[in-house]
Amino acid sequence: MQIKTMFTESRAVSPVIGVILMVAITVILAAVIGTFVLGLGDQVGDTAPQVSFAFAHNSSNGDLVITHESGASIDPARVTIAGPIDEDGDAWNEIDTTATEISAGSSVTVGATGDSFESGETVRVVWTSESGSNSATLQRWTYNA
Repeated sequence: MQIKTMFTESRAVSPVIGVILMVAITVILAAVIGTFVLGLGDQVGDTAPQVSFAFAHNSSNGDLVITHESGASIDPARVTIAGPIDEDGDAWNEIDTTATEISAGSSVTVGATGDSFESGETVRVVWTSESGSNSATLQRWTYNA
């Protein structure tokens, strides 16, 4: 074995490993910084709740009863009823002033803007996040004459 040539040998694997490590660190830093800059990390609490609503139209008086059938409980201040209704744009808790939360069995009654709903008109239950940055239609009902 030639010990003298082993210590004077200039080839090595370390420069290649060093470059690979530097590239890996750069990619990881770019991913972390990109997550914070693009705001991907703070969307955890702004997802729409998974719920199901039932709609019952009373043709004799024109009222529409919206009932929470199943799913997550919701803050009534976060839910609006949109469409051609008397209380258009009002939050659930403004239509039903006794509502403290919308849970299974909770219901609200709304009336049509005119005498009754017309064919093709749609009423939507819309949820808005607490920050106001996200909203989603939870359920919709369309009147078919």
